[in-house]
Amino acid sequence: MAKKIYKSLPDMGKARNRVDRPVLRREDIIVPASVSSYAEGRKFFIRTFGCQANVRDEEIMAGYLEKAGFCRTNEAKEADLAIINTCAVRENAEEKVYGEIGNFKANHLRDKDFTLAVCGCMMQEEGVAENLMTRYPFVNIIFGTHNIDKLLDLLAEHLERKKDLVDILSFPGDIVENLPSTRLDSYKAFVNIMYGCDKFCTYCIVPYTRGRERSRSKEDILAECRELVEQGYQEITLLGQNVNSYGKDFQDGTSFASILEEVAKLGIPRLRFMTSHPWDFSDEMLDVIAKYPNIMKCIHLPVQSGSDVVLRRMGRRYSREEYLRLVAHIRERMPECALTTDIIVGFPDETEEDFRATLSLCEEVKYDAAFTFIYSPRKGTPAAKMKDDVDDATKHRRFDQLVKVIEKGVIGHAEKMVGKTFAVLVDGPSKKDPSLLSGYTESGKLVHFRGPSQLKGHIVDVLVKESHTFSMIGELTEDPLLLLAKDFAKAFQNEEVVIRYNEAMKAFKKSESVQRLRDELEASQRALALSVKEGKDEAYLGAKKTYLALKEKYENHPIVMNLHSAQEELQRELDLIQEKLP
Repeated sequence: MAKKIYKSLPDMGKARNRVDRPVLRREDIIVPASVSSYAEGRKFFIRTFGCQANVRDEEIMAGYLEKAGFCRTNEAKEADLAIINTCAVRENAEEKVYGEIGNFKANHLRDKDFTLAVCGCMMQEEGVAENLMTRYPFVNIIFGTHNIDKLLDLLAEHLERKKDLVDILSFPGDIVENLPSTRLDSYKAFVNIMYGCDKFCTYCIVPYTRGRERSRSKEDILAECRELVEQGYQEITLLGQNVNSYGKDFQDGTSFASILEEVAKLGIPRLRFMTSHPWDFSDEMLDVIAKYPNIMKCIHLPVQSGSDVVLRRMGRRYSREEYLRLVAHIRERMPECALTTDIIVGFPDETEEDFRATLSLCEEVKYDAAFTFIYSPRKGTPAAKMKDDVDDATKHRRFDQLVKVIEKGVIGHAEKMVGKTFAVLVDGPSKKDPSLLSGYTESGKLVHFRGPSQLKGHIVDVLVKESHTFSMIGELTEDPLLLLAKDFAKAFQNEEVVIRYNEAMKAFKKSESVQRLRDELEASQRALALSVKEGKDEAYLGAKKTYLALKEKYENHPIVMNLHSAQEELQRELDLIQEKLP
């Protein structure tokens, strides 16, 4: 019997299909018995390459595995189950994947029950899965981007049948809700609002690996974001291959601007989105970004090239003039808005004139940051069939020239930051220097500064003292202990016990019957004190009786009893917090 089962292989023809409408499925998570048994006492490891969408996929896969009973490890050599989550956008990303797969041969040789799975966009390319199964016989499961929700079923089939599996679906894609999730960050979260892309830029593999543009419902998106806000998240990034197209598939007037506004109204301190296609950028969207302070004034706006000739060959749907007009419009409405971009160098038949047009556009826009790439053909895309007469040496020369031009803009923006104060969301200790904290400004600029590690997840004001171009050195503008105390007080105000106390106190102050009783009680207390002073026993006994009766009536008043109960509950909570302090 064959040791490998090819259930489904990628088909670029099927992946292009845009006829079928997406199906909405709400996932019921059932852990197969064979998987829960295998998971007991075992650890999983996931290595993710690529974009934020892949990171979100990792969080969902981790959610499934933890529900099955696995524990996570960040050490690859400890893994009993490893998943390599791949990217297909650039050739160098694929080369890294092959190296990563080879690293797990040691796990396979050490443990006969070790399981290695490979998934993601790279698996959606024709021929890749068969090549992997031939070159790396210790790969056990291969699946694609459209059946992540079947991870536990695929693992169960592998365990029960003792066979390796390949199951890669090629279709426009569905929408699956109720997916489990284990977030990789406690303060910043990615939220998918749509999947896929219908633009079919000639160089891009994404429409084939991720499927058609399909939007999640507003209700599901808001429910997920509302839960994140309630859990104390500080930042949400709305994700889509082209977020500007959100809602178009509903054909009811729904737009990205509408869902962006609804999420902003939930009160998340920081709201971001990516990625925007210039062709779909609307005035309505710009109005919403400008209106809400919690929507970060930082827009990623990929241009790819500054040449109209190249843009047409890329299928980008806008001209150089239209792109620059959009940039001017954004900066007119929001002068402080940071702009970042993607640029490809050496697209097939790019001339020196085309390249100079890209340089001049970058000189004019002066980006805050740019992701620059040397073109690499993706098999199955139209550009891969184009004749390319740009040699590697020319591509690398142009790349180096472009980077220098981009850096001039980055340096200019960075130098303007020195001496100014910016709100920074603290990620935690710097990876390069643990004695410093690191975080990002609203514009996405990395800032390092000194402070206690307890500030992680807090938004603090930092005065920028030095520019290192791609990162900044700053200092806190306020005592960190005061910052922590303020944030604690603010967060504690949202606790149910505090809310109940505040409501009880409000009712107490507003009650006329309670206030009358208090006045009578105070008057009787004065009468009691006067009778003691005069030394008249009969008057004293009468005053005491009146006082005690009023006191009992006051203390048994429902509003007063409710306030006392809320006070005691709040005190118990404060005592518990005190016990946990060092």
